[in-house]
Amino acid sequence: MIAVTPEPPYYVVMFTSQRTEVDAGYAEAAQRMLELAAQQPGFLGVESARSDGLGITLSYWQSEEAIRAWREHAEHRVVREQGRADWYAAFATRVAKVERAYTFSRSD
Repeated sequence: MIAVTPEPPYYVVMFTSQRTEVDAGYAEAAQRMLELAAQQPGFLGVESARSDGLGITLSYWQSEEAIRAWREHAEHRVVREQGRADWYAAFATRVAKVERAYTFSRSD
């Protein structure tokens, strides 16, 4: 599903990951992190795709402060460490400011 975001500017956190073979608890943790992120002040939405072990998740935020608060959230920190230990062979996190955004929908 495509996230509905406000008019720019806002921020995007791009999380690209390569999974390991370990699957125990991953789906539950990922779902919990989505639910928890959605409760955070400044959260705008999320988009995610995974294929053949490669995943890309884009989360949208009102400010860099909101992103920092999410990064420091206690439960998020615990799951992030479990990801490093068990679920991810590699990952990259990138943060960018969205200056322009364009959308198209056949229903518009």
